Parts: sequence; C-alpha cells; structure tokens
Amino acid sequence: MSSVEGPAPAGQSEVDDVPLYAARKEIYPAAVKGTFRTIKWIILVVTLGIYYFLPFLRWDRGPNAPDQAILLDLGNRRFYFFFVEIWPQELYYVTGLLVLAALMLFLMNAVAGRMWCGYLCPQTVWTDLFYAVERLIEGDRRTQIRKAESGRWDLERISEKVLKHTLWLMIAWWTGGAWVLYFADAPTLVRELATFQAPMVAYVWIAILTFTTYALAGWMREQVCLYMCPWPRIQAALTDEHALNVTYRYDRGEPRLSVKKAEAARARGETVGDCVDCNQCVNVCPTGVDIRDGMQMGCIQCGLCIDACDNVMAKIGRPTGLIAYDTDVNVQRRIDRQEPVIKIVRPRTILYVVLIALVGGFMGWQMLTRTTLDVSALHDRNPLFVRLADGSIRNAFTVRLSNKTLETRPFRLELIGLADATMEVAGLPHMAERSALLEVGPDQTRELRVLVTVPRSAGDVDRSIRFRLTDVVSGATASANDFFHGSGSAP
Repeated sequence: MSSVEGPAPAGQSEVDDVPLYAARKEIYPAAVKGTFRTIKWIILVVTLGIYYFLPFLRWDRGPNAPDQAILLDLGNRRFYFFFVEIWPQELYYVTGLLVLAALMLFLMNAVAGRMWCGYLCPQTVWTDLFYAVERLIEGDRRTQIRKAESGRWDLERISEKVLKHTLWLMIAWWTGGAWVLYFADAPTLVRELATFQAPMVAYVWIAILTFTTYALAGWMREQVCLYMCPWPRIQAALTDEHALNVTYRYDRGEPRLSVKKAEAARARGETVGDCVDCNQCVNVCPTGVDIRDGMQMGCIQCGLCIDACDNVMAKIGRPTGLIAYDTDVNVQRRIDRQEPVIKIVRPRTILYVVLIALVGGFMGWQMLTRTTLDVSALHDRNPLFVRLADGSIRNAFTVRLSNKTLETRPFRLELIGLADATMEVAGLPHMAERSALLEVGPDQTRELRVLVTVPRSAGDVDRSIRFRLTDVVSGATASANDFFHGSGSAP
C-alpha cells in the first residue's frame, strides 16, 4: 500500500523550525550617569563593604564567649548576632527571620515591582562590579563592540583579557574567602589560611564560591536572571496593576521620530512623540531589554534606562520622565485625560505591613522574654516502666538542662506532681526525695539520667508530672512536662 504525502498543515513548517532554546546574544551595557545609577553605586559599596568586612567587627560578650559580632559557630552549634545568641533548639528565630524576609520581598514587589532584583540581589550587585572592572580595562560599549567585531587578537587585547579575568578571579576569591570567615574567628582563620594551616573544608568552600561567583557574575550574567532565577516568574503572580514599575510612557513617546524629523513634523503641526528612537535605553540595559516593548521578564527594574532617557531628553530640550517608575493604569488615565494616581497604600501593602509587624513583634517579644535556662525531658520508650522487687514502679527519663549564661550556674531540679513519688539523679548524691542541686557550665548543656519511683502503696498510676529547673542565683525557672506510666499503661 502506498501513501501520498499531502501539503503540510498551515504553520507546521514554522513550528518545526522553532529552536528548542534561544542562543545567547552578547550584551555590552553602556555606562550611564544619573540618579538611579548613583543609588546603585551607593548600594553596591555599602552591601559589599558589609559583606567583606563585617566578619572582622568585634562584639564584647564577656568571658567564655567569642567576640566576633556575627558568627555561625557550627562546632558548638551556636549562632551569634551582636547581642543575640541562638541555640539549636531556638531555630524558630531563624524561621521567623526567613518569614520576615519573604514578607519584605512581597512588600517591595507590591510597591515597586522587582526592586530587589534591580538593586539588592547579590547577582545584580556582583555583576555590576564585574561590569565596572570590564569597562575600566576594555573600554565602554562602543569600544568593546569594535574590538569584538574586528576579530584581532593582538598583544594589547590579550593583555586586557588576562588583566580583566585576573581581577574577576581576585574578586571572586575574596568573595569566597569572606564567606568562610563567618563560620570561624576571622583574624585567626585568615592567619591559618595564609599559612596553609586552615581546615581543608575552608579551602574547598573558598574554591567552590570562587568558581560560582566568577561563572555567574563574569560569564552567565543576565542568563541567571532570565533562566535560572525563579523570582521573575513568582513575582508576576504577586504583583498588581498599581505596583510601580519602570514604564515607557507611550502616551507621550509615540510616534517615534529622529530629532530632525520630529522638529520638521512639529513645524508642520503634526503630532510627534518625545521618543527619538536613539536606543540609549536599550544600550544601558544589563539584560538587553527594550523597555519600549512593555513589561518583560528580562527587565530587572534597575532604572538605568530612566537615567539614559533623561540624559537624552535634557540634551534635546524635552521634559524628562519619558521612562519612569509608573503604572500602565496611569498611562491609560493620561490617554483618557485623567489625573494619574499613585496607590502605595492599598489592601495588599497594608496586609504585608501588618504581617511584618505581627511577626516582628512576636519575635521581639520572644527575644525580650527569653530565659537564660531551659529544661527538656524524654521518657524511656523500652520499657515504659519497671516494677521493682518491692512492688514499686519506676520510670526513667533523660533530662537535658541548658545554661545560656556565660558563667557556671547552680540549679535546683525538682519533681512536681505525684505526691508519693521520689526522684533520683544518676551520679549525684541523694540529697532530697524530690529535688537535686547541680551545676551547669557556661553556655553549655548537661544531660541527666533521672529515675522517678512510686511506692507500691500508690497502686497503678498514670499521671502527668513536671520537672522544674530553678536558677538558684536569679530565681528564674523553666519546666518540662511528661507522663508517668504505671502498670495500667500499655507497654
């Protein structure tokens, strides 16, 4: 049986020819001066200054405590942040900080779109720095393009490339080195790294972070924003029509004509837009976006196109603000001859502010009311209880005491409940039937084996009990509830 091939359905050949991925187009962002560029420089200097030098900042916590202001002490399972010390069982503080960070990100998005991406994202900050180094050595946009199109690899160009990548690697190496300083005493670790006496894990992490910084900020650049980062896709679901975004005001900019043609058209009384199609907004964009095409996923809302456009408008004597932080709603309102409105305070932003206040307030209250001691109890599971030779019933518990002060403190551990019961702490002299005095070292935990016994005369007992820990010096208390299992309990 033979078959006859008919014509392909309309559009099929075009679909078959669509590539699976878009080839990367080399981007050479031009340098620009203006308000938003200045803001970005300030943020870059401040954030990188904090990141690189904060590990060397000291904070006096008294004896028996590290004096590094911010320290992730994994060996001792502590996190120090200035006057705050977080223990492993207090990781809910870290959870609260992550929730606050997410809510702040949502609030920034509701107010001004991808403000985080344009100014504070580490990828943006380090890429900006790498671009600055590239322009310093190889020249601005036109010079780089001319050198790339010439195809010549003379000694001058090779020297520029070697110097640029050397500086990039040095920045990346410093970035990786600064990161590991947050996990150990910074001056000590720097000395150990310089003398090759540091732990191997430090060198490994420096190498990993050096490579990732060099690759992401030096080579991948805008590809990270376009394809790797999930936030551009998430924020689209969180924004609304009143969020301020970098917007081309097409109601004022269209139709586009060159400066000379626009002057001639205006002389004839024709309507002409302010956009002169100079493409400066595209030339300065770090992701190669043409903002005149409307909102796009590649736009990180950095505002550099605003600076470029304002500079051009100032030169040709036209009002600035052709590109600005605005909303599509306002563009349409101007077309309809209505006054533009800015609605920063609206239900969405109010909700985020309230949630931030609630979470922050709760964390602050917890921080202010936190105690310097803690106690937890864990009942033995196998067996749940033991019947002794005299008929009495014994339960065993593992009790962990935590002393969060920086000095050795005396504590009293008491048994509350089960009036006929006695308590015995393994390894301690039997001082009283229902309490024991003991010490816990500074910033340490102590684990105890506690035996609770009920006499035979009490009969079968299943009852709640409590272990109460009292700081003999300050009088502060903490308690842990558990359950005493008698012969009536299921084994």
